[in-house]
Amino acid sequence: MNLVFLDANVLFSAAYRADAGLRRLWGLGETQLITSAYAVEEARRNLKLDEQRDRLEELLATVNVIAPLPGARPLPSHVQLPEKDRPILMAAIEAQATYLLTGDVKDFGAYYGQTIEGVMILPPAEYLRLYKTK
Repeated sequence: MNLVFLDANVLFSAAYRADAGLRRLWGLGETQLITSAYAVEEARRNLKLDEQRDRLEELLATVNVIAPLPGARPLPSHVQLPEKDRPILMAAIEAQATYLLTGDVKDFGAYYGQTIEGVMILPPAEYLRLYKTK
């Protein structure tokens, strides 16, 4: 079973349009989706329409939303991320996710395909491609 952590931009993109391709993540077998309250709030804040927020809530019904852990350990020293992205990676690590899916090429792109403390960082499309080959 893959434990897949979803970044805010993945949640946002899946909820933005009713026919978003990322919604396929919700139908995959052997995949448990998780995210953090931090990511949910960011996605919710950026969705402008009530119908988009409603879609987000529908999607979240099958996603395990974890709360931040008090006193969580610091970011690994070799990883350089902006302050706003650190809680995403750290939540994925603390949750012992298998994958962190993010479309944030600017900040996470340098880490695509890398495993950091047990969490492989991938763009969502790459995870969907990998899943098809299993």
